[in-house]
Amino acid sequence: MENKSCTDLQVWQHCRKLVAEVYAASQNFPKHELFGLTNQLRRAAVSIPSNIAEGCGRQSLRDTINFLFIARGSLYELETQLYVALDLNYLSTDETEALQAHLVTCKKLLHGFINHYRQQLA
Repeated sequence: MENKSCTDLQVWQHCRKLVAEVYAASQNFPKHELFGLTNQLRRAAVSIPSNIAEGCGRQSLRDTINFLFIARGSLYELETQLYVALDLNYLSTDETEALQAHLVTCKKLLHGFINHYRQQLA
């Protein structure tokens, strides 16, 4: 495994920025959603770079790949939650499209990172 800090990785940096965007976008959600959708969105977003970091800290490629798949699952969870927020009119179409565009970038980067480690495992 490479001795590169996760903070140097583009995928981690982009996912970290996505977290900030999700927090900003959800700050005006209704107060009654604080422990509902707001919390779920934020937890899913934070989970993405956190699992990338945890995977990078693992000693085996299999463990690393497992945590990267968990991060990918959180990306898909976040994607769904953003659509729910749109459906409930908590986010505008423009806000949702901007967040989804950043999310797609994160998906592509994470997919490439997973493939990189899968090739090393093969």
